[in-house]
Amino acid sequence: MGQTIACANQKGGVGKTTTVVNLGTYLALGGRRIRIVDLDPQGNATSGLGIDRASLGRSVYDAITDRAPLAELALPTAIDGLTIVPSAIELAGAEVELAGLDRRERRLSGLVDDDASATDLILIDCPPSLGLLTVNALTAADAVLIPLQCEYYALEGMTQLIATVNLVRDHLNPGLEVNGILLTMADPRTNLSQQVAAEARAHLGPAVYDTVIPRSVRLSEAPSFGRPVELHAPDSKGAAAYRRFADEFVRRTDLPPAGTLDAPEAVDAPPPAERRAGITEEGRIPAVVEA
Repeated sequence: MGQTIACANQKGGVGKTTTVVNLGTYLALGGRRIRIVDLDPQGNATSGLGIDRASLGRSVYDAITDRAPLAELALPTAIDGLTIVPSAIELAGAEVELAGLDRRERRLSGLVDDDASATDLILIDCPPSLGLLTVNALTAADAVLIPLQCEYYALEGMTQLIATVNLVRDHLNPGLEVNGILLTMADPRTNLSQQVAAEARAHLGPAVYDTVIPRSVRLSEAPSFGRPVELHAPDSKGAAAYRRFADEFVRRTDLPPAGTLDAPEAVDAPPPAERRAGITEEGRIPAVVEA
């Protein structure tokens, strides 16, 4: 049975889609069956993997509204083992449609459960909001991965996101955990990036991944070519960082072994008891002090 990880943060532009696309790519290159579910109406994961949204017949919208099986909607990508359930423009109005439906928070969870046996991991790219689409993703997921931008105000929104995760756990998905927090868009030359990273580690402890994703021109431009960074600029520092992150993610997430990830300078993840030291016994991240 595969796992499901939702990648969420209500702030836009923090690296959610970049993380989903490139993490999925390196996990698939390591021999795993990975399925991305693009739940963001902007559809950046879809276009970032070279799929023209204008030419799509069906999308994740059909899963949310009509309960279409994910396996019927999934499309292949240029990476063997990596498939994607694409987004579509119709998804922008899905939250209004969901508001009047029964079990509106659980429209995705049953479909994910049905699809989990066909994959090693489902990665859900959430929209930059805490609305019904994100709640659907959190209700369907085993855990949430939170990208955190190394810039001013980055920690401010964490309190609201953590509160939402805890509410979903309390009322909809008791098994929901925090997989970890990934620091993104870091510039080691600036004091600001270093201060944000230090603040995050001070408040959130080992919940924060050791790997830090740097700002990278090649990483930023890869989506415009419809490719993950491994196909666009495999020798770039952004590609190297996501390779390391994929290796650390596998260790932390306890994915079944499947091939060997090409991850130079891999960071040893701390054992489970240590890495969860920043999370309370109830699986909650402690409250974050506003930046």
